[in-house]
Amino acid sequence: MRIDHAASPPLPAESAEVASRPRVVVALHEGFSGAGSGSGFSNRAFLTALANLLPTDRLTMITPFVPETAGVHSRQWTSEVQQMLRRVQAEVITLPEALAAPVSLHSSVRLCEQAAEAAVHVADRASRCLLIGLDTPLLGLGRSTALGMDLLLVPRSTTALMRPTDISRARWERDAMRAATARGGWIGAISPHMEDHLATSYAVPRASLVSIPNGLVKDEMARSASVLPLPFEARGGFLLGLGRAVPTKGFEDLLEALRILKERRFDVPHLLLAAVTSEQQERPTRYQEDLAARIRAHSLDATLITRFTPAIRSWLHSPALRAVVVPSREEPFGRIPLEAFAAGAGPVVATSAGGLAQTVIEGTTGFSAAPGDARSLASALHRALTMQPRERERLRSAGASLVRSRHDYEANVGAAIERIAPWALAPSRAAEGRAR
Repeated sequence: MRIDHAASPPLPAESAEVASRPRVVVALHEGFSGAGSGSGFSNRAFLTALANLLPTDRLTMITPFVPETAGVHSRQWTSEVQQMLRRVQAEVITLPEALAAPVSLHSSVRLCEQAAEAAVHVADRASRCLLIGLDTPLLGLGRSTALGMDLLLVPRSTTALMRPTDISRARWERDAMRAATARGGWIGAISPHMEDHLATSYAVPRASLVSIPNGLVKDEMARSASVLPLPFEARGGFLLGLGRAVPTKGFEDLLEALRILKERRFDVPHLLLAAVTSEQQERPTRYQEDLAARIRAHSLDATLITRFTPAIRSWLHSPALRAVVVPSREEPFGRIPLEAFAAGAGPVVATSAGGLAQTVIEGTTGFSAAPGDARSLASALHRALTMQPRERERLRSAGASLVRSRHDYEANVGAAIERIAPWALAPSRAAEGRAR
């Protein structure tokens, strides 16, 4: 375990008071050194919101070590996060490399044990401590931490939603959240859909759920500084679909929808399909190979991108973008529509799966299709690609307004912390004394 301080150590005269200050400890598994999924982007946004909300020198972050050779590692990303944490004099605790990818239940349990051990050491030198576990690999924190600590767990998805046949992991998640709420902990709901799901499928008491609607922070609403060149075929106009290369993202439904439109002789722009993995792999996965085979079999005008880079999101700002497509079969929230709205991209075409139904509203902020229904998706794409420019601008304006009014992540995180641990936001007496 390695502890780094993003600021110079306090003067000796301050040591006793520093030790008694309250702390907010955030444990995450993805988002410090890079991201291979929407969870990594959301975790970084959560961390950014806290850095803006908390008094200086109150934040501690616990993260697994991610080597630079890992596919999810980004030097630029890491540098930006470190600079942000340095600005607020945050403490960073790095766990062993072996815990960097908690894909198995065993590794998730180990990650929780080591993160909890580190958090207890922080709490021992603080007057009060709020421990926040971001995403499902850290749901087990409530089993290993001291009862005196305040606790907030924020699952961004669940096994019951994404891999319902994995009974053992779903049971672990249920038991972990039950243990957390039994000791007075809170479970954060990232969308109304997730709130209902956690209450009904995992029996999380409604009284223990706190609403933290996912969203964007100010930095994410700005134009990306790193612009990825468009493939030549897309420069005359393109559709964009992006997400993890897993069946729940519904990319085969999108390709089937394009086949249907081609059969109807409807002229569809080139598709840039970023169905990506978070790991550095020499060969495409079986799912990616299946997508490539479908593109070849139907002679679709599409480019399949299998390696992830955050710069892909710079295409949301391209004037050649004709529509953003989110064909998910299941989606706890869905960040991509918000990113599109903030970038002024659109229209957005999405299924009504899970949280997408609350952001992509037919005829208001975008066009909606039934999950897993290629014909419904083809019809939605047709509506999007034949709309008038005035209607396109109306949808873009409504989408931008939705982000500002309901998905300002800093405001949403602040409201949740104010409800469950208002002391965390209050300035310390030491800080007040220095200010005077």
